Amino acid sequence: MKISYLCRMLQNEDTIVAISTPPGQGALGMIRLSGPEAISIVDAVFMGKRLSGAAARSVHYGRFMKGEETLDEVVVILFRAPKSFTREDTVELSFHGSPYILREALQILVNAGARLAMPGEFTQRAFLNGAMDLAQAEAVADLIASNSAGAHKLALNQLRGGVSDKLKELREQLLNFTSLIELELDFGEEDVEFADRTQLRKLIADILAHLQQLIQSFSLGNALKKGIPTTIIGKPNAGKSTLLNALLDENRAIVSDIPGTTRDVVEDRFVIRGIEFRLQDTAGLRDTADLIEAEGVRRSLDLAQIASLVIYLFDVTDQNPETAAQYVNSLNLPASAQVILIGNKSDLLPDQQAYANQHDNQIAGQYPWLLISAKENIYMDGLRDLMYDRVESLGDLSSDQPLISNVRHLSALQAAHKHLGEVVQAIADDIPSDLMTIDIRAAIHHIGEITGEITNDEVLGNIFSKFCIGK
Repeated sequence: MKISYLCRMLQNEDTIVAISTPPGQGALGMIRLSGPEAISIVDAVFMGKRLSGAAARSVHYGRFMKGEETLDEVVVILFRAPKSFTREDTVELSFHGSPYILREALQILVNAGARLAMPGEFTQRAFLNGAMDLAQAEAVADLIASNSAGAHKLALNQLRGGVSDKLKELREQLLNFTSLIELELDFGEEDVEFADRTQLRKLIADILAHLQQLIQSFSLGNALKKGIPTTIIGKPNAGKSTLLNALLDENRAIVSDIPGTTRDVVEDRFVIRGIEFRLQDTAGLRDTADLIEAEGVRRSLDLAQIASLVIYLFDVTDQNPETAAQYVNSLNLPASAQVILIGNKSDLLPDQQAYANQHDNQIAGQYPWLLISAKENIYMDGLRDLMYDRVESLGDLSSDQPLISNVRHLSALQAAHKHLGEVVQAIADDIPSDLMTIDIRAAIHHIGEITGEITNDEVLGNIFSKFCIGK
């Protein structure tokens, strides 16, 4: 992203305008203006009460004019600086949702002196004007993009400062200590100590513990934000595609008795108790001379290595939980992967309870397992419950503890953690204070990158360019 992108925004002297509702026809469509001339620009085309003399946070009904003609009847909401989203004068106009009306109105407002907003420019102005920090601004985009209760809760917590507030507090404490250490350097000949090293060790230990907690929360936070990557693996004809269709409650994947029908990955999403799962149906695992099918098998195994949840599906007339567990163990999946063994086609068993009792003790302590019939929709609710329970093992889904879901935040936290670890070692080795402060300052820098106290043009341009226009 070019530096001119930020320079243009930093001017903040022009008034920006954008359609703030999704494309397409709807009952209503909204156009938003923000900037020093927002009120006067709307006054020039609004036939109703003059907004320049109206009270803040007032609502007005009138006509939006196209020259001498009425384009539409509108409702106008007025926000005066600094009590608005951007902390600038802001006007929101609600039109009937005709795409033609919105296009015409937008052009009229541009002709009257407004400039078309760039992606994320309203939120960037809120950040630049101090209405929110950078982590909260990024949470705005996550909130808009959330498509499950879990992702919504995560974004809302971050928007309310769930991550930022504690980091700002810790950063401030580090700054204070660094100032005392650097003050010592100014009085080096007097051999005075302003910064208590015992207190410094305790502070850094507390910060390291908090940073580590946030770093470890990324796996759950990122999964909640993007959906839990869930891969279904198993032998050909185990019923993987039937299971996918049963979980989605639609015929998403082709089902056939012919082995090797599924050759590429079929993916879709569904929600269990507010948590979104990204479900992936894969090619059956077997040795094959068919090059295309072999590639599908390779992709299946690759996906299992990176999935948060792996469902190994086996045909109860062909395998049992013990052999299924042995096969899963042979895959050497990451320790972080949650595995479920599912015995499918249970309707073909003469006595399901006897089968379950026979294998419960032998499989105990390895992987959770249960019997289902995807075709007959038997015990599918039990599978959904088990999937949710396995995700809970990644972290407490009901907790309000802050989670991070942003790769940029993770990278900064890991860098800060590394530098503070160096400080701990420096204190133990009695390293001179001037060398110790280098790592402390570096940690302060990386923590500040998360909240936006330390940033650069390229980072800001990259973050806000990913927003939708109008937000």
